[in-house]
Amino acid sequence: MLTAIEQFHLKIRHNRWYWYFSIFCRILLAYAFFVAGMVKIVGERFASGLSNKHPMGAYLEALHHTGYYYTFIGIAQVLAAILLLIPATVTLGALLYLPIIINIWLLSFAFRFEGSFVTSPLMVLANLYVLFWNYDRLKYLFPIKSLNSEAILKKPATYNNRFPFMFFTGVVLIAIATVLFARYGYEVMPRNSLKDCKAQFKGTTKEAAGYRFCECIHEKGNPLDSCLAEFE
Repeated sequence: MLTAIEQFHLKIRHNRWYWYFSIFCRILLAYAFFVAGMVKIVGERFASGLSNKHPMGAYLEALHHTGYYYTFIGIAQVLAAILLLIPATVTLGALLYLPIIINIWLLSFAFRFEGSFVTSPLMVLANLYVLFWNYDRLKYLFPIKSLNSEAILKKPATYNNRFPFMFFTGVVLIAIATVLFARYGYEVMPRNSLKDCKAQFKGTTKEAAGYRFCECIHEKGNPLDSCLAEFE
């Protein structure tokens, strides 16, 4: 199994398109965390347009008032972004990035927060891809005696230019599936405003219950679970 993984890793490391995709992932991941981290470092509330009565808005407002802890999260995000952009430290950056983005992903799903409901799972997958791209460095962290003792891989003198259609088809399908789940995965979403929340129920048989759910969230500021229970 480990030998097969190493052989597959060596194969993709010699393909130009996999290399381009690793750079693409690194740049997008770094950009997202640099922007989000700088917001925290300068002391602004993240997603400031989101009402404090919204479950995610209430969480972000409380997080904003944690003082240096809030700043610390921002510094960690900016540091992870910078490390991702430097070839010599990309593995360290991806390792620092992973627990932060997994936390954001789970938080987004727990609150059904549209702001990162689609992007956060895709960022987790992109982060895992970057880690696998650097498997030759990462593998030494695992206490497995049967690992190949080959040295850290260097950039190939020439790349294989064959386009991996199956891989990129899978990437596109995963992205589409993520968007479709965000749109149809839940019967009800709190959305980011009262107007948008009510729009999903307008003209349906659940309009009255749906409107009460939206008011429960956006006007009364009740927890998501209790509003969902009332809706059901």
